[in-house]
Amino acid sequence: MGIKLGMLVVFFGVMVGIGLYCRRHTTDVSGFVLGGRSVGPWLTAFAYGTSYFSAVVFVGYAGQFGWKYGIAATWAGIGNALLGSLLAWAVLGRRTRIMTQHLNSATMPEFFSQRFGSRSLKIAAAVIIFIFLIPYTASLYNGLSRLFGMAFHIDYSLCVIVMAVLTGVYVIAGGYMATAINDFIQGIIMIVGIIAVVGAVLGSHGGFLNALEELAQVSDPSVSSAPGVFASFFGPDPINLLGVVVLTSLGTWGLPQMVQKFYAIKSEKAIDTGTVISTLFAAVVAGGCYFLGGFGRLYSGQVNVAAEGYDAIIPAMLSGLPDILLAVVVILVLSASMSTLSSLVLTSSSTLTLDLLKGHVIREMDEKRQIFVMRCLIVVFIAISVVLAIIQYKSNVTFIAQLMGVSWGALAGAFLAPFLYGLYWRGATKAACWTSFAFSTVVMLANIGAKSLFPAFLQSPINAGAFCMVAGLILVPLVSLFTPKPDRALVNEAFSCYEEKVLVSQRQALGDRQ
Repeated sequence: MGIKLGMLVVFFGVMVGIGLYCRRHTTDVSGFVLGGRSVGPWLTAFAYGTSYFSAVVFVGYAGQFGWKYGIAATWAGIGNALLGSLLAWAVLGRRTRIMTQHLNSATMPEFFSQRFGSRSLKIAAAVIIFIFLIPYTASLYNGLSRLFGMAFHIDYSLCVIVMAVLTGVYVIAGGYMATAINDFIQGIIMIVGIIAVVGAVLGSHGGFLNALEELAQVSDPSVSSAPGVFASFFGPDPINLLGVVVLTSLGTWGLPQMVQKFYAIKSEKAIDTGTVISTLFAAVVAGGCYFLGGFGRLYSGQVNVAAEGYDAIIPAMLSGLPDILLAVVVILVLSASMSTLSSLVLTSSSTLTLDLLKGHVIREMDEKRQIFVMRCLIVVFIAISVVLAIIQYKSNVTFIAQLMGVSWGALAGAFLAPFLYGLYWRGATKAACWTSFAFSTVVMLANIGAKSLFPAFLQSPINAGAFCMVAGLILVPLVSLFTPKPDRALVNEAFSCYEEKVLVSQRQALGDRQ
């Protein structure tokens, strides 16, 4: 116990110390929200990855999808690395950095406002973010309850409050730069922890091949009658597995807390380096999480999924680990949760301040006041998320849990297509943006209150969210063809940033004369 508590004290001390150190970067709005747009590739890549993978993935998704699909759940991790990281950086990274700086936008709603010439779009986007990021923020605490109870026998409420307060301290003090540096440290902990845990779990079953052979002997007639299905390449339900891959991978393209990382990156070279680092990080962390979860059915004798839920699977797998490794796992989950929490509350507070309050509720806001309001809102958002998490844990309020489940799909479904087409296509219209916003928001909210109206395949929030994202990619160009064209001058001004001439050294571009 002394070792565990000592490691926690050091971990928290480093996090808070970095927050206090980074106060010098928070003298203006750009510094507080984007780190002055001068963040290097390693920090940006780790900030992207740690915001991507939280305790929800490690404890919830890995356990749930590993139980449902067996070793085939690893496809979700592969999709996260290739589609959610590699392709996202390649397609969005450079253009996002260039156009958002050109339009002087620090948030996603501000981008929509400047790109499509509509203040109402900015307000609508900010409202959607506010509604769906708060419950998503609350969900980050869920994975901590069983692990802390198992490792420390500490009350869940106390654990949540301590984690929230310490996260709030370093975000309020140091803004985005403190978040990015802490994400880097937390990301290293996550990598080391995942590798150690996977090795320990497989070692307890005689190695990978023996564990796979044991998994091949597991059968569940209610899922599939095929022998060895949980150790197979595509698992018992490849169609629903595809929905998981699409939602958890393509979703990052439209999540404001993810895309905003590209706003802050330093240079062209940093984007290339960051692409490689981010992809490798996702391959290890996400691939490791889902791969580990794929062996969950080997522990069916230690956990009653019907009574305890999917969140009990991963803790059951870890319960036999040595104390020192268990302490690493707890810090791993804390790192995953705190890094995502810091990203979400910073995104929420900056969006509400810059896109709703500034110029609408409060007419005059200088930079000093904007930073003050953002810091106050960080406290408010963290407090709300803590209250929601404790209410859900103690009262089992299912509505909150359902809203958490649809938040990712609603945000990514609403924003992915308008943002992507806004960066690449001059023909995207304001009406198409509204259509994407409305369609995904209505579909995902209906998935909570009127699930029976959906076809069986779309009753799952996972599949409904994936459907919204793909539908948006079709709806935006379709609606754009039949609605009033955007103002040509506005569009030309937005896309002029890609035409600006810059000088580069000979080693970066060969001259025509030779």
